[in-house]
Amino acid sequence: MAHPRMAAGALFFGDAGRVLLVEPSYKDYRDIPGGYVERGESPLRACTREIHEELGIKASIGRLLVVDWAPNPGEGDKVLYLFDGGRLSADHRRQVIVRSDELRGYDFHHADRLPELTVPRLVRRISAGIQARANGLTVYLEHGEPPQAES
Repeated sequence: MAHPRMAAGALFFGDAGRVLLVEPSYKDYRDIPGGYVERGESPLRACTREIHEELGIKASIGRLLVVDWAPNPGEGDKVLYLFDGGRLSADHRRQVIVRSDELRGYDFHHADRLPELTVPRLVRRISAGIQARANGLTVYLEHGEPPQAES
């Protein structure tokens, strides 16, 4: 029986549809805010907890946008959940405090800049999330891409 690690994060948007990315101190690329699901915790609850821990805000997390099966050779099977964090209001942006010693900072970026800021699999997941949000859908991915139909 598989026992994948699960992680959950949120897509937050700012002005002109820019996407919020955090700058982890332990990675050489930008990421979305979020983290691993703890034992007995739902992915949505983990997302809310991680957002509060990383950014210091109690955000109202919206619907599920993406589920991505993304095994990693070094870490094993993973299932990653991406939720809609919505548009961060000016009030929420003023409340953001990068509390975690795991983060150097955060900023909002245009989607066309994502390939220069983060890894390809995350670019694919974020892009799918943006599209799913626009279309009112939830998307299933494998390694950040729609699975190929088997013949």
